[in-house]
Amino acid sequence: MAVAIRFSRQGKKKAPFYRIVAADKASARDGRFIELLGTYHPTTKVLKIDTERYDKWLKVGARPSGTLAAVIRRANRAAAVVPTGAKKST
Repeated sequence: MAVAIRFSRQGKKKAPFYRIVAADKASARDGRFIELLGTYHPTTKVLKIDTERYDKWLKVGARPSGTLAAVIRRANRAAAVVPTGAKKST
């Protein structure tokens, strides 16, 4: 069984939000999943993910979808940037 980490669409028409799930690759996009890992709201760009569980699935061989990988990369880059005017703690 190949496991994919991907988005599952929820919400109403024209107001989506996505669950981040670990699911069998053959299952439907919004169908059965193994574990819920987090959520993503594309209108506000808010990403909430359990990083420990996400890393655990990556270690056992699960592959993230291309879109999910891009969203996580973008969130990691934004977290690494220090806002202007803020002091770094040393």
